[in-house]
Amino acid sequence: MPAKKKVDCAKLIKMVKSGTPQSEIMKAFKFNTAIQFKTHYLSALIETGTIPEVKTGHAISKSTPAKESVVNKRGSLIISKELVEEMGFAEGTTFTVRKTKAGISLKKIA
Repeated sequence: MPAKKKVDCAKLIKMVKSGTPQSEIMKAFKFNTAIQFKTHYLSALIETGTIPEVKTGHAISKSTPAKESVVNKRGSLIISKELVEEMGFAEGTTFTVRKTKAGISLKKIA
């Protein structure tokens, strides 16, 4: 992988904030792809302290504990009243159900 280009961060940020089209910025800094442009722009923002650097690694999340649901003997999925109220569902709410790589997805029909 080639070394990262040295870019004038202040100039790049100024061009973006002034509304200069992406194609002109890419020509001025000799970026070959939009990904290069976006990577350098993000790095410039981090370097100037405009946005904080993203910490990497596995952090322990403090999410709410999972709520269990049950499939009854008729094959119906039973979701607890607590979860239904928490999600803002009402009697008669309809959903589309899809199988996803992560499991299932319920999407409320408007």
